[in-house]
Amino acid sequence: MLLLVATINGIAMLYGKEQYLVSVIILGLLVVLQTISLIFFTERTNRRLAKFFASIRHSDFSSSFSEKGLGKSFDDLGHEFNQIIQEFKKNRAEKEEHFNYLLTVIQHVSIGIIVFRRDGKVDVFNNAIKKILRVSHLRDIHELTSVKEDFPELLLRLKAGEKTLVKIFLEDELIQLSINATEFKMRGESYVLVSLQNIHPELEEKEIESWQRLIRVLTHEIMNSITPISSLAATVQEMLINPETNKMDVSKLDDEDFESIHSAMSTIESRSLGLLNFVEIYRNLTRIPKPNFRHFKVQELFDRAHELLKPKFDLLQIHCVCKVFPDELLLLADPDLIDQVVINLMLNAIDAVKEQPNPQISIVASTNLNNRITIDFADNGHGIKPDLMDKIFMPFFTSKKEGSGIGLSLSRQIMQMHKGAITFKSKLDEGTVFTLTF
Repeated sequence: MLLLVATINGIAMLYGKEQYLVSVIILGLLVVLQTISLIFFTERTNRRLAKFFASIRHSDFSSSFSEKGLGKSFDDLGHEFNQIIQEFKKNRAEKEEHFNYLLTVIQHVSIGIIVFRRDGKVDVFNNAIKKILRVSHLRDIHELTSVKEDFPELLLRLKAGEKTLVKIFLEDELIQLSINATEFKMRGESYVLVSLQNIHPELEEKEIESWQRLIRVLTHEIMNSITPISSLAATVQEMLINPETNKMDVSKLDDEDFESIHSAMSTIESRSLGLLNFVEIYRNLTRIPKPNFRHFKVQELFDRAHELLKPKFDLLQIHCVCKVFPDELLLLADPDLIDQVVINLMLNAIDAVKEQPNPQISIVASTNLNNRITIDFADNGHGIKPDLMDKIFMPFFTSKKEGSGIGLSLSRQIMQMHKGAITFKSKLDEGTVFTLTF
């Protein structure tokens, strides 16, 4: 800049003097060269910026900026460029390490994982998928038609948070898959992450355990009725049959014998009716009607149950409080079936608190953090013994002196038909809380 100013001043001083015409021309050319040099020098920063941004755009962090002799400002600029490139290198290395770490975890877990786009293109799948679905490679979700014809469509229809259970046959082996889905967006595109777990062995184990429990209960109930029937029938036969002729002989029977036979036959009839009643209850347990879903107010549900059980509350002096948050909370369910569940739980709560000095039952309906409706039935009763907690939902099991033992089992079946759940928490001498989740 100083040379350019000095040269222009020299031209101004010599301009108009014919003897210095050649000098003026030379100085003019020098001004042009100095101007070009200045422009080139000035644009050097833009070129370096363009090179820097191009390196970032192409993720090429091998470039460096180390030109010397251009002044302190250029040295500082080059240093900052190099520092930024080093930070990018570090961040990229950390991301690659993190990505490799996640891939290692995904490949290690025993649950099958597939990540695919909505058009079906698969981005990630782990080794567990290869083992579960018997596939060696998977580029598109539609390739899973070899596993089951409608399997790809089922996966593509899954929505975030949705769960389903699918049965498939692979090489004549039954596999029951529990499938969970979640959805996320990356780079403006939607992705679906699906986890698949073969739960067939666990289901078989639970099924066998359930059958064993049910058979034990059925055997116990049937034996309780059959044993006295068999014994009394044998006694009557001994009284009626003459052992010498092996024929019926009532000539030797007196009034007391006839009275004994009548009593025995009455007992046999009573136990037979009890056994028939037991079988009828079992049939009812397996013939729950299909739910007829409709919207209704939860408060109406509470009002119906409270009106039905009000005589018991008054007789036993039980304080029952029902609250709904918000007041107009609506439930999509079959009101008749849910009435049965609510009444069963309220009857259980009444039985739990009736001997307490200050019996209290609290029923609260609200919406939880997952936007699902919950109804809590809390009592201040004696609680459930720890050794009974895994048996209370078992059909025909009851700790009451009176009762069929199917109330909670029936309630759980109804909740499962509504895609809901029934759970409980209990502490001895503190009370129990049963929760319905819809």
